[in-house]
Amino acid sequence: MRVALDEAVRAVRGGDVPVGAVVLSADGETVLATGHNEREAVGDPTAHAEVLALRRAAAKLGSWRLPGCTLVVTLEPCAMCAGALQQSRVDRVVYGARDAKAGAAGSQWDLLRDRRLNHRPEVVEGVLAEDCGRLLTAFFRDRGTPRGQG
Repeated sequence: MRVALDEAVRAVRGGDVPVGAVVLSADGETVLATGHNEREAVGDPTAHAEVLALRRAAAKLGSWRLPGCTLVVTLEPCAMCAGALQQSRVDRVVYGARDAKAGAAGSQWDLLRDRRLNHRPEVVEGVLAEDCGRLLTAFFRDRGTPRGQG
C-alpha cells in the first residue's frame, strides 16, 4: 500500500484526485505495474489509477488475464474500475479508504463479490485506510471541494 500511496501523491502533482494503484505478481512480492489517476493530465475519463495499472500489467505479461495477481489501491474502486478488475481476473483486490459515494467493492455496491458474475476476486479493505483517507481529505480541503465532488 505504501507504493500505491506514493503513486497517489504523483496524481496530486498532476492536478488529479490522489488515487494510486499497484499490481502485484502471483508471488505477492513483485510489482508488475503502477498507476495513478491521470484524468486531468491526459483528458481521459477512464484514466483511473486501477485501469492504468491493469493496462500496464497486462502489457507486461502479454495477456489481458491477470490470474494470481493482486491489485492494491488507495481508494475503494468505482463501478468502472470494479468491472475492469472483474474482467482482468485478478485474484485479490486490496484497498485503503472506503468511498461512501461511489464505492463498488462494498460501500454503495459490491460488484466484485456479486454472485451472478463468473469471477469474484477476494476483497481486503481498510489497509492503511487512515493514511489513504487523509491524503484525499487534504486534497479536497485544499481545493475547497467536499470529498468526492472533484
